[in-house]
Amino acid sequence: MALSVLCGVAFLGNRPTLLAWTGIVVTVPALWFVAGGRVSGRPGTGPAAADGLLASAGVAVQYIGLGQADPASGLWAVAAGRVAAVLVLLPVAARAGAARLRQPPADLAKAAAIGAGAALGLILYLRAAHEQMLAIAVVLASLYPAIPTVLGLAVLHERLTPRQLAGLLGAAGATVAPALG
Repeated sequence: MALSVLCGVAFLGNRPTLLAWTGIVVTVPALWFVAGGRVSGRPGTGPAAADGLLASAGVAVQYIGLGQADPASGLWAVAAGRVAAVLVLLPVAARAGAARLRQPPADLAKAAAIGAGAALGLILYLRAAHEQMLAIAVVLASLYPAIPTVLGLAVLHERLTPRQLAGLLGAAGATVAPALG
């Protein structure tokens, strides 16, 4: 998120209001708290941290690219991104071997549904990026981790920790602040 916001401000001329900046700044701790706000071991070390940073950079590049897509191109930018993702993952799948890739049909259906949901999310982000500054659209898109938390509360009747409550309230504020600014 931070890389996309910085690129929007530095290179695309985005000028969020003070209230929008407040929402942007609140987003990071809000997401941390929604996720539980705990760290096991030393944070930011090891292969998992490197993988996380690489994935974050890839998401930022995707968000920036979608934000720059011409509205006249329709959904081709999203389709091209999905094809690129498959092409990047093909060598990983080939290394895993065909035997490990065989899955029950129910699992394949779940994977297809998840992929369709991700594509829908990118389509909605594309629309938002065309209607709003990239710096604002990317912050709102980054708040998606709050949705599984809310679903866990509503569907699975999970208990909300005080940190998660603080995170959800922060996420709500971060969502409303750019609209008011």
